Amino acid sequence: QVQLVESGGGLVQAGGSLRLSCAASGMDFRRSAMGWYRQAPGARRDRIASITSGGSTNYADSVKGRFTISRDNAKNTVYLQMNSLKPEDTAVYYCNGGVLASLPWGQGTQVTVSS
Repeated sequence: QVQLVESGGGLVQAGGSLRLSCAASGMDFRRSAMGWYRQAPGARRDRIASITSGGSTNYADSVKGRFTISRDNAKNTVYLQMNSLKPEDTAVYYCNGGVLASLPWGQGTQVTVSS
């Protein structure tokens, strides 16, 4: 069965950086578009970045220029490099499909940015 395991979150000061990882198993990862999503308290879960199987990327305006999504098909892992973090980036971060969030959700990883 498909399993997604996110890691790398933590507490960081505004302006700092974090790198998130999502290890996937039980799926044809190299052929799958992947995405990062986040959900702040009381808010909906939104996709913020996606990467196609060919490596093309797309970003939400709120993170464009600060976050970078990448993938390592040999490791079945997708990454999210987050720079210049802001308090409004505080959320639980998840990975899932890059077009439709049709995979089982993982536990997510908490990112907290202090001002």
